[in-house]
Order: sequence, then structure tokens, then C-alpha cells
Amino acid sequence: MADLLDLNLLRVFDALLRENSVTAAAERLHLSIPATSRALGRLRRAMDDPILVRAGRGMAPTPFALRTAPRVRSLLDEAAALAGAGRELRVAELERTFTIRINDGVAATLAAAAVAATAAAAPGVVLRFVAEGTESSEALRDGSIDLDIGAGDAPAPDIRTAGLYLERVVGIVRAGSSLGRRPTLAQLCRHPHVSASRRGLARGPLDDVLEAEGLQRHVAAVVPTSAVAALLVSSSEYVGLVPQRLAEQYGEALGLRWFPIPAPLPSVEVVLRWHARLDADPAQRWLRETLRAALS
Repeated sequence: MADLLDLNLLRVFDALLRENSVTAAAERLHLSIPATSRALGRLRRAMDDPILVRAGRGMAPTPFALRTAPRVRSLLDEAAALAGAGRELRVAELERTFTIRINDGVAATLAAAAVAATAAAAPGVVLRFVAEGTESSEALRDGSIDLDIGAGDAPAPDIRTAGLYLERVVGIVRAGSSLGRRPTLAQLCRHPHVSASRRGLARGPLDDVLEAEGLQRHVAAVVPTSAVAALLVSSSEYVGLVPQRLAEQYGEALGLRWFPIPAPLPSVEVVLRWHARLDADPAQRWLRETLRAALS
């Protein structure tokens, strides 16, 4: 069990779980393949688990390894923060992968800006974006993700937040659509709609407004993301509702025209979240400041 206290061995564990390959893990760690293979053997003995097993031509983590990986990553983050306390961060020399959970509507517009901003200052940094599966804060607590970017909600006491911007929803149609550039609610209801909902919902805030006016729209399709909605609208007569930044950035390229919705739909605050234990980590702090400057 003494091996479990060896941070270098835990770094091997983390690399193996990220890469699912001894060869790729060795490259990530700048170790030889035999040395990485020997470390895997030590991990298997110390943890009494195979860690990685053959799966076709590749390797797959065991259930135990998957459960353990977030705790190991959290421990390595805390160790890095402790080791870096009081030291000046050399951003240009930073080699680190940061995992960011982000929803589709935000990712389509912010990922490119985030990558450009970090790459310019720290070419050794990798931003790993993962899609929302749940908005649970547990992934921040256990180290599965470093940051969460999405709609603002009341945070838990151990979760820090910083506002990025307010997003509003706009309508989109194909550039050649017969719908006017400033349509009324009644005119909107004469065209079929596509709804973007990760939970598969056809109804949204616009339907409440329409109902109050004695109107009803026809939702002809429900898709999981705003990006898919934009693609569908670009080749149909559908009306879609998407974040304004998405419409502004990709509308012309996709042959779309966007317009404000003539209704008081709620704006959405997009925020950055992280766990309190990462407050003092210099690399994490630099990343948060860089993203806020690039995305706000």
C-alpha cells in the first residue's frame, strides 16, 4: 500500500486512465514504454485491480479504475497547488490539460476563443471540452472536470462562480425564408419550429408567451443541441431559437438570417464555476482569468 502514497505512480495512473493506452500514457509522461508498463504492474498490485484490460485492439479501464480516477485527479490537483504555492507561474512553460464542461450553445461560440487565448500564452496547455451530461457539482468536487461553463444557478457553498455574460435567445430562419425580418408572434406561428432541447422538450418559455396571447406554434422537430437546430433550419422552412452569439457568429456561413423575438423572453446568465480547493492554484487561476478576459 505504500505505493499509493507515491505521487509519481498516481500520475501514471492518471495518464493511463486518460489515454487507455500504455504507449500513449508513456508519451504523455515522457517515460519509456517499459517503465510505464512496470508502473502499471505496481499499480495493479497496490490497488489489487487490473486497472486496464484488453478490449479488442485497445484497452479499457475497469469499473474500479473509473471510480477511482476522479479522486486521483483531485489529489494530483491539490498536490500541484501545494507545490506551486508561493512560486511564480511560468505560463509559457506550462504543460497541463484542463477539462472544461460546457453546453453546446456556449461551446459553439466560445471554444475557439478560449483555445486561441490560452494557446497564445501557453502553447503547452490542452483544453479538453466535454459535453454536459448533468449539471451536478460532483464532477467539480471529485476533479473529473476543472471548470464548468453554462447557465447560472444557485451554487453550493464550496463552488465558486464568476459571471461571463448575459445571453439572449433569438430566432433564425433560412436566408431565403418568406418570414419577415421583424416578424410578429402571429407570423412566427405560421411556420413550423424546431426545438433545441437536451432533455427532448418541445415546450419552452416562448410557448408560455404565445399561450397568454391566445396563440400556439407547431414544433415539428426536437433536436438535442442548438448547433443541430441551426443546421436543420439552414436547409428547411423551420424557425429555430438559438443563442444570439451562435446566430451572429455562424449565421452568415450557414445561410441563416436571425431576428429578435418580439416577446420578453428571459436572458440567460452564462457563468464560470470551479471548486473552492482550486482557488489558490496558480495555473487554475491563470486559466480562469484568461477565459474571463477572452469570453466576457
